Amino acid sequence: MADPRPSTPFEQVTAEVRALTFRGDLVVREIPAPNGLAPYALALSGDVRPDDDEEGQSRYGTGRFVLLHDPDEPDAWGGAWRIVSFAQAPLEPEIGSDPLLADVAWSWLVDALASRGATYHAEAGTATKTLSRGFGSLAAEGDGSQIELRASWSPSGPMAGHVLAWAELVCMLAGLPPGSEGIEVFTARRMMRD
Repeated sequence: MADPRPSTPFEQVTAEVRALTFRGDLVVREIPAPNGLAPYALALSGDVRPDDDEEGQSRYGTGRFVLLHDPDEPDAWGGAWRIVSFAQAPLEPEIGSDPLLADVAWSWLVDALASRGATYHAEAGTATKTLSRGFGSLAAEGDGSQIELRASWSPSGPMAGHVLAWAELVCMLAGLPPGSEGIEVFTARRMMRD
């Protein structure tokens, strides 16, 4: 009979990640991992309250988390593991025009990692804010804004802290700080529909 316990480092880490639980207003599921980035990969998708939207998608915030493993330890990674993450959320235009918004978004990731005791190195990323205005048949949508954070880093220590920090970031961008489980979220897009 085969041993049911994970045998490789990647299997051990993915079993740890799959066992995690998340706050009730963040739906996290495993999705197909991108091909060609590393010999082993695990990908997660996270959506803040997707059931609130008629189409089953989140209008509050969304994110992706990809865990890469290469036993050959690529020089750029500085180890055998790499995390690639993405998080985005719509904002009110007044918040989107704040010149410090990108810095704040990056600091939320750094703070979330620190609060989970998730150590890392070789971090890189971008924070992008966009402002938009609808015209023609989209004029009724009015002005909009969005923040998007793309980041990668090489983790050390237990992987759970890194995954939970990413989940916290997705919620923070959507206006749900830690401890706000079950609290109503109002976004510019939501207020326009109501």
